[in-house]
Amino acid sequence: MSVLVQESRPRTAPLAWLLVLGIVLAALNLRTAVTSVGPLLDQLAQGLGMSSVGTGLLTTLPVLAFAGVGAVTPALSRRLGEHRLLLLALVTLGAGMLVRSLVDSAAVFLLSSAVALSGGAVGNVLIPTLIKRHFPARTGIMTTVYTTALAAGTMLAAAATVPIERASGNWHIALGVWAALAAVAAIPWLALLRSEPERDTGRRDAGPRTLLRSRLAWTIAVYFGTQSMIAYIMFGWLATILTDGGYSTGQAGLILGVFTALNIPVSIVVPMVAARFRDQRPVVVGLVAAYVVGFLGLWLAPAASAPVWVFFVAVGMGSFPLALTMLALRARTPESTAALSAFGQSAGYLIAGAGPLLVGVLREVTGGWSLPYLMIFGVLVAQLLTGLYAGRDRYLEDERMAR
Repeated sequence: MSVLVQESRPRTAPLAWLLVLGIVLAALNLRTAVTSVGPLLDQLAQGLGMSSVGTGLLTTLPVLAFAGVGAVTPALSRRLGEHRLLLLALVTLGAGMLVRSLVDSAAVFLLSSAVALSGGAVGNVLIPTLIKRHFPARTGIMTTVYTTALAAGTMLAAAATVPIERASGNWHIALGVWAALAAVAAIPWLALLRSEPERDTGRRDAGPRTLLRSRLAWTIAVYFGTQSMIAYIMFGWLATILTDGGYSTGQAGLILGVFTALNIPVSIVVPMVAARFRDQRPVVVGLVAAYVVGFLGLWLAPAASAPVWVFFVAVGMGSFPLALTMLALRARTPESTAALSAFGQSAGYLIAGAGPLLVGVLREVTGGWSLPYLMIFGVLVAQLLTGLYAGRDRYLEDERMAR
């Protein structure tokens, strides 16, 4: 374990393994509040008497929570400490999911969902910071561990919620299961409270507000936003694209499931490759090229070959773990990593939230997919340009000193 962990202060092997376990379990939970709802949306709307406005708000809540709560996470971390705050985030996540699994009120369901998502938003920002603080010499390996666990949790909640609902005959139970997983994830962080890192409560130079004038921070934010936008579009519209191409709903669901599962091996490979080099621009170009091949195939090739093109798009989705890796690689200190993570994710999720809506509007207006695909290629141009800037060997602190 001494090879795996090179830290700013001495740390025992059992404590290092406990940190790894804590990060893995926390990452498994960060998307369960989101992906467990989608498969049951019709049942929830019917059971809660939720209007179309309510369901629209429910699907928009993740973007609002990730952007808004993520922005204030560094300030909360300075006040409470990183370990304490992540423990509080997991408790908040679990409590929100538990409450919403017990109620029959649409308003309370929405409110408790917002509470749960707030816990996930804090974890989104904190975990890259914890990796930078505790594993500075193994950022690539630990980011691989983190993104793989994140992808596994995302797929698990999406795939298992409906079978649990069918076996129990109750959507309350199907959603409540994920609250139990959050409770398990909190256990290592209870033990880690004793190892809370020292913090400088008076430090303010690494706050997100200072990044508003940073070109590097903005390019990372736009890169993060464009990759998230593509992800939201694919998860929201891939099944429709396939059924419009002649696939049955069952076939489209199977392909979507495989597409989601492919995120796991991609999340393993991309951070490990990216962290081996100081310059990530070749990885940026390779992932955009995979996207281009995949989307051109979906648009222009015969529908029967769609699974091939979906595979290329899944490879392109490696831009998400790459963006998370950049958050750690482009800053020298945990404090700057926290600020960059909060800024990049908050601004990025706000950018991403418009993607699925724009695709829906363009498809409705034109009655086809040509204009949505053109929009996607415009997003990929922005992703390429910002990725080429953010992928160079540079650091946020150096930019601030030069300015």
